[in-house]
Amino acid sequence: MENGDIPEDANEHCPGPQSDSAGKSDACEGCPNQQICATAPKGPDPDMVAIAERMATVKHKILVLSGKGGVGKSTFSAQLAFALAARDFQVGLLDIDICGPSIPKMLGLEGQEIHQSNLGWSPVYVESNLGVMSIGFMLPHPDEAVIWRGPRKNGLIKQFLKDVYWGELDFLIVDAPPGTSDEHISIVQCLDAANVDGAIIVTTPQQVSLIDVKKEVNFCKKVGVKVLGVVENMSGLSQPISNLKFMKITDNGEMKDVTEWISEYMKEKAPEMLNLIACSEVFDSSRGGALKMCNEMAVPFLGKVPLDPQLCKAAEEGRSCFADKDCVVSAPALQKIIDKLMETSGLSMTASNGV
Repeated sequence: MENGDIPEDANEHCPGPQSDSAGKSDACEGCPNQQICATAPKGPDPDMVAIAERMATVKHKILVLSGKGGVGKSTFSAQLAFALAARDFQVGLLDIDICGPSIPKMLGLEGQEIHQSNLGWSPVYVESNLGVMSIGFMLPHPDEAVIWRGPRKNGLIKQFLKDVYWGELDFLIVDAPPGTSDEHISIVQCLDAANVDGAIIVTTPQQVSLIDVKKEVNFCKKVGVKVLGVVENMSGLSQPISNLKFMKITDNGEMKDVTEWISEYMKEKAPEMLNLIACSEVFDSSRGGALKMCNEMAVPFLGKVPLDPQLCKAAEEGRSCFADKDCVVSAPALQKIIDKLMETSGLSMTASNGV
């Protein structure tokens, strides 16, 4: 029984499990649910009331989901948070990947701890307008395994939502684990009364990923979460040709590094080539990739992010890919996606820009 619904096997004149007379009235005699209804707590879940009060100061709540692990969802969440904070929005990033919390590393916050005040748990701040919360801050050692069943995971997610004091936020980005299991159901139920804006779904181009991402889209539709758009990540390897390493196969089958020779040859014979971007398909996208899936499932397609070694390096080092000029292919692609998200979802029209 959930949300006060009358059980299917209830008696004909069931007063409802939330009624004060539940399990006690004459109509309850002989009902298989009589004992449960008589002892169950009545009224709204006090945790949900507390969550709604916390979320009242957060203007936009965005879930970042993926049906498949390893598609770069957390990297996208981290860079989305960096980008919004750079636009002077007040941003919070909540990591609910309980068993695999990678957000602390991707934000450069490894080794940090959570502090408490009379207002609740305080997020760990990257900048004054970018706060982060993760179970990663609570582990005694970064290699510690979190071996929890569903109810304990759900309890921590509730605690994050009701006990963390974010203050006034323009955006709360929630980085969820892959799949459609306990954590996803919990976050959707907990944010149901807080008017979650919707979900961004991250995938890679190949069918192995898209098969699971379709399940994620259907999950959102079933639970009433709007799909703000789909991002195709790792959409081909792209990097400046000057960053490539060149190898030659010798007669005995060994690999010989000829990068220095190739670089000097290009400088001398074809210097204009040094300004080119080299691209290669890593995953099979011959079946249309995420764009085709979005057209078939009637959900927005936000764009593609190439597989950029410099973006991977930025994530490993816990920094924004927008802060320097190294991510020459991925940073513009991400900015374009964020611009489209803000425009098509109307977010730029309603956020306060930190004021």
